Amino acid sequence: MANVTEAPHANPVAAVPSSQDATRGFFYALTAYLFWGVQPIFMKAVAHVPATEIVAHRIVWSVPVAGLILVALRRTADLKSAFRSPRTLLMATITASLVTVNWGVYVWAIVAGRAVETALGYYINPLVNVVFGAVLLGERLSKPQLAAIALAVLAVIIMTVDAGGLPWISLTLAFSFAVYGYLRKTLPIGPSQGFFLEVLILSVPAGLYILWLQFQGEGHFLASQPTDIALLIACGPVTTVPLVLYAFGAKLLRYSTIGIMQYIAPTMVFLLAVFAFHEPFDATKGIAFGLIWAALAIYTWSMLTAARSR
Repeated sequence: MANVTEAPHANPVAAVPSSQDATRGFFYALTAYLFWGVQPIFMKAVAHVPATEIVAHRIVWSVPVAGLILVALRRTADLKSAFRSPRTLLMATITASLVTVNWGVYVWAIVAGRAVETALGYYINPLVNVVFGAVLLGERLSKPQLAAIALAVLAVIIMTVDAGGLPWISLTLAFSFAVYGYLRKTLPIGPSQGFFLEVLILSVPAGLYILWLQFQGEGHFLASQPTDIALLIACGPVTTVPLVLYAFGAKLLRYSTIGIMQYIAPTMVFLLAVFAFHEPFDATKGIAFGLIWAALAIYTWSMLTAARSR
């Protein structure tokens, strides 16, 4: 999922979308979240491939898919100015590096049988965004938001004590995506164009890494393994299509609607992890997740109340 690499840019005080736009936006966003929700099933199909190689193929095969989509939508004009701006290229390189970390940890965790922790990370992410807004943007936190953050911190403490160490997978996913979302807003181009620019930049080291693996005899992109070839190429559309659908959905929906829908994917991942992948879920994890769900309920309630008052 990590794959949720673009934060919604919808303005919470923007004009209310028409019912037709809202319906289309809901369909786009729902499809994207469902896509991300079942993505661990695809990752399990390539679990025999090292996570770094999977990430490299996700990057390389996302380039042609994202490029074709931009050409079809006639949204390539922004890229010309981006290529002439050293600052834009530098920021895109930084955000690309962050999304690589996010993807890498996500893929490794799914393959390693730790999908529960990835779900926790994406549950925590909205609350981390709230903290970033307060620390970096000077936004004032309401009492419900403070309560939600306190519950999330308590959940992390419980999991830390139980495991004898920080839940680094969850925290890395939550914080890397939060930093990515914050910095991504500085790119003066649209979300789809920005994604294409990021994977284009990343495709150079990723392509060289794939070639090195092939020359070393360690790569899985082999003519003798057509199933592996198909799966690795499929990493492109599996990565790009939900991002594009999400970008369209976020533009047509209220900010509060997207805020609620963002819990669909981690909930599906959590259910898959426990009931399909049979990952361990003991009483301690149950308490921690209960605290996180309570925190998200409080956070969502405060968000909806604020939206209604506006």
